[in-house]
Amino acid sequence: MPFPARVVVDLAAIRHNVGVLKERAGAAEVMAVVKADAYGHGLVPSARAALAGGASWLGVAQLAEAMTLRAAGITAPVLSWLHAPGAGFAPAIEADIDLGVSAPWMLDEVGAAARQTGRTARVQLKVDTGLGRNGAYMFPATGTQPAPSTTAATDWSALVDRARALEAEGAVRVTGLLTHFAYADAPQHPTVRAQQEAFGQAVALAERVGLRPEVRHMSNSAAALTTPEAAWDLVRPGLAVYGLTPAPEVGSSADFGLAPAMTAIAHASVVKRVSGGQGVSYGHTHTTTAPTTLVDVPLGYADGVPRHASGVAEVLVGGERHRIAGRVCMDQFVVDVGDLPVTAGDEVVLFGPGGRGEPTAQDWAEAVGTINYEIVTRFGPRIPREYVGALPDGQEDR
Repeated sequence: MPFPARVVVDLAAIRHNVGVLKERAGAAEVMAVVKADAYGHGLVPSARAALAGGASWLGVAQLAEAMTLRAAGITAPVLSWLHAPGAGFAPAIEADIDLGVSAPWMLDEVGAAARQTGRTARVQLKVDTGLGRNGAYMFPATGTQPAPSTTAATDWSALVDRARALEAEGAVRVTGLLTHFAYADAPQHPTVRAQQEAFGQAVALAERVGLRPEVRHMSNSAAALTTPEAAWDLVRPGLAVYGLTPAPEVGSSADFGLAPAMTAIAHASVVKRVSGGQGVSYGHTHTTTAPTTLVDVPLGYADGVPRHASGVAEVLVGGERHRIAGRVCMDQFVVDVGDLPVTAGDEVVLFGPGGRGEPTAQDWAEAVGTINYEIVTRFGPRIPREYVGALPDGQEDR
């Protein structure tokens, strides 16, 4: 039986957005980040569209995502960067997947897997230049150029030295060096410049011991759009690939020339007329003030509709915006539409590009106090994906 909602993904928009990012990147290549099921847009179709739009690399967080791309026949370079002990690197090495390495133990596990397979593993070393997350520590980016102490430089130095030894053995080939910004969505923040300087020093240290990476990269979506001097050899956009602004205080999607790719649509279930004074949904946090029409929408927090959207987020019904009435439930929510004529089966647009007057993912993010990244990635696999704007078969494969 058909599910009473769908997420429509415009693959032409993804191609367009990659083209915008490629133009911004200048001589640098584009790695389209397709982790987390391509930010909810669908891993394999989105990856193919990104490649068709001009991306030359794909980036994922988890090895399973990388292996899914290979199983789909995608042969473009893929980097996977988030691993825990016991990840099992051998299949990824055999599939020519680049492995992000953030600590010496990880490098040792990759080396052991490479010896097991008899192949040279492709690795990219990640340095923490100030985000304080994963990556080998070098020194903090504080807005002024610090003098790295012997202790502070130890982790990165140890990782680089170990990588060079494994290269000499033939177990690994260091194909890249990377880091990640902490404040790229605020391009004037002092850490943005400080992290660029720190990364330059990390690259210089690696090159002094003899590493010759193919690519060096640090720019996420926000940096790719606002800080062109940080492009290095490769930019690594994620959110912007899907047409959403990574820096809403700097510019909207339209300001950056991006086209949002996702539209979330449901179909009205029960539509009924009620009297004034009727409480709506759990806890009766909304009460009707006059006779009105209530529309039941069969999507809820189990599908990704934030419970915090209760009473604050808007949807488009019959060409008009109306706020969610009362609490979002596990599988449904209610909209109070007044006297608007609505019948069961009518479309309810939760968010989309905004061209028809519907709310955008950014509107929803602002309503519920989160970021647009979370809005699109919340919409889970129970909701079918419908793809539009596809190229003919074979033209998006690589």
